[in-house]
Order: sequence, then structure tokens, then C-alpha cells
Amino acid sequence: MRRRPSRLVGPVLALLLIGAGPGGSGETVSLDGDRPGERLDVTLTRVVDPAGTADADRLVAVELRLENTGTLPYRDSPAPAAHLLDTEGQRFTGLNTTTDAGPSLPDTVTLAPGDSASGFVTFRLPKDAGLAAVQFALDGGLGDDVGHWSLS
Repeated sequence: MRRRPSRLVGPVLALLLIGAGPGGSGETVSLDGDRPGERLDVTLTRVVDPAGTADADRLVAVELRLENTGTLPYRDSPAPAAHLLDTEGQRFTGLNTTTDAGPSLPDTVTLAPGDSASGFVTFRLPKDAGLAAVQFALDGGLGDDVGHWSLS
């Protein structure tokens, strides 16, 4: 489902709702950037929970595959562009943290049209937090198009 809310109030977010189980969805969402020709296909391939512990928190890692399907080069930082929502409505921003899950996406990803990259983005959550959804947007997470994968 794709919808574009009215531009009358607040920032515009187009949410793409995709069902996903706790292991990841394998569903691909196409996201448009702010410039004409910016387009990225994002696939949530896996969720690793827990991916390690940190003090009183737990680490959760999501594996993303990014493919530049646009006509312009894509250059962005995927970790701050990713968010994990818990079942209480709290939103956690992605981190470039090494975990047991696998290699992280680089701090900055640069993809020519047709190129792709895969890796993990990590989130630090309270140990008892339930996982509700993963979100991803271009332009450092500030893009109008937001991919949304439900985990519950």
C-alpha cells in the first residue's frame, strides 16, 4: 500500500507497508529521492535478534540490500536513514556498530546506477523491547518516501 498524505500539515511521508516476520521479509521497496533520477530499491533480508548485548541493552541488527535503480549516483549514510520501532511506539535510529550478525553497511555508501550493496544496520534497544517495524528513507532518513516493514 502506498499513500501520499496531504502537504498541508507537517512533513510529507509516503509509507510503503510491507508485512514481515521476525526473520525479515525479503520484500523490496522502491524509494524515490529528493532529486529527479534518485531511486533506490531497498530489501529487508534478515533481522537478527539478539545480535549481541551492550550494557543493560540488547543489539538488534537488520540486513538491508540497497540497489540503485535510478539514473543518478546514490551517496548516503544508511545507518541514520534506518529506524526500528518498538511495540511501545519508541523509535530507534540505526548505528554503525559491529555485531555478531555480520558485516555492517559502510558509514557512507556510494552506488552508481545499477550497483548494489548489502550489510547490517544495528539498533540498541532495551532488553524487553518488542520489535514492531523497520523504516528506511533516503537523504539521511529525511526523504519523503519511507519504506516500512512490519515485524509483528
